[in-house]
Amino acid sequence: MRAIMVVGTTSHAGKSLLVTAICRILSRRGWRVAPFKAQNMALNAYVTPSGGEIGHAQAVQAWAAGVMPSVEMNPILLKPQGDMTSQVVLKGKAVGKVNAADYYEQFFETGWQAVEESLQRLSEEFDLLVCEGAGSPAEINLKHRDLANMRVAKYLNAPTLLVVDIDRGGAFAHVIGTLELLEPEERALIKGIVINKFRGQRSILQPGIDWLQERTGIPVIGVIPWLEQSFPAEDSLSLLDRQTSYGGSGEITVAVLRLPRISNFTDFDPLEAEPSINLRYISPKPPLGHPDALIIPGSKTTIADLIVLHKTGMTEEIQNYVAAGGTVLGICGGFQMLGKILADPEGIEGQEGRYKGIGLLPLKTVIAGQKVARQRQVTSNLPQEGLPVSGYEIHQGRTRPMDEDTTGISPLFDDASLGVVDETESVWGTYLHGLFDNGPWRRSWINRLRQQRGLKSLPTGVANYREQREFVLDTLADVIEPYLDLSPLLPR
Repeated sequence: MRAIMVVGTTSHAGKSLLVTAICRILSRRGWRVAPFKAQNMALNAYVTPSGGEIGHAQAVQAWAAGVMPSVEMNPILLKPQGDMTSQVVLKGKAVGKVNAADYYEQFFETGWQAVEESLQRLSEEFDLLVCEGAGSPAEINLKHRDLANMRVAKYLNAPTLLVVDIDRGGAFAHVIGTLELLEPEERALIKGIVINKFRGQRSILQPGIDWLQERTGIPVIGVIPWLEQSFPAEDSLSLLDRQTSYGGSGEITVAVLRLPRISNFTDFDPLEAEPSINLRYISPKPPLGHPDALIIPGSKTTIADLIVLHKTGMTEEIQNYVAAGGTVLGICGGFQMLGKILADPEGIEGQEGRYKGIGLLPLKTVIAGQKVARQRQVTSNLPQEGLPVSGYEIHQGRTRPMDEDTTGISPLFDDASLGVVDETESVWGTYLHGLFDNGPWRRSWINRLRQQRGLKSLPTGVANYREQREFVLDTLADVIEPYLDLSPLLPR
């Protein structure tokens, strides 16, 4: 199996972004490459064509490589639930909920078997695998059960790149400390060091680079400058680093509730890229303010986040906002919250029971054990009829009208199970992730907000976000390639 490995001295060192860039760089050079991350902990997930869940970052990396995302690219996905437990997704399918100690006992051997099988299958299809570690490879209390870092590198005998974030300070100590804590056979695999997020003059840094190379005997093969552009984020750490507002003309303000267990906030990357949208993440407690639209996003534990809205008074705040003419859109868990009742008869999300929703849609949701995960192709009814829309579902609830009464609501798509809109077109709810990726639908929805403000409508004949994403991925590769020498890592 031909592969290269990327590990970091710390979490958030830039591994995901670097793997993404390498995939695009090598793909453009004619390599048939695929990304791989043995184990990922993230709440941003993507559904592959086969209906399996993987980390959204691995889907982005697959797109960077010019290939279709598959479950083998991320055989283990852990989705934290906020109660010291995580849902375990193995080769795309949810197989249980465990705490950290039980995970090692119950899933370590099974997980490693899934890793081996996935690597074998990918190696049969691709010339080279670009593998990403998780966190740090030198967490000595966790190394015996680390499925994502040097265990993979040793199994593949993969030349490994060590990435350090110089912006946070202590970069040289991070590199030396990491190398000191690796076993000799692990350290021998480190063939290059990359200094990431550098803001200064290279000439000032050069004496440190010379010292580091002399001390370790490992070449510094890249000094990557600080990137001002925004790229798809992998986890909530990236979300917390975001500002409370974004660039744009400020003509239209869209607020996203920063739920405690928010998931799939990558849904909003296309809105962030809209020049006329000012996108803000707001606290789930009053005051709400007066945005042009409020989005209630997905949640890993919908009922727990709904209870937070009740306790903080945000539920009443949202009801008053809609009564005053505001627009609300709920996606997945947010869609479920907008109904009148959420029931969890089996206690799948925690404590079993029946809970009052926000009450803006005449719907009832029952949390079920069998997760729905699939890609969808549908046609819109609103805000413009006949638009093709694609996306994917990831949810465990089943949402139905109360007593089969559909008075006051209309189906959002030709498949009524995927979402509804109230009769005033003020309250929108859908199970479809990736909805805003659809350019004409996105612009039609934005134009409704613009019309309420007396603003001129924007053209709706725009490309889908995936074309903009391609431009971003090419730009990322263009920016990084001049600063990165991959020759020490590539097969001869």
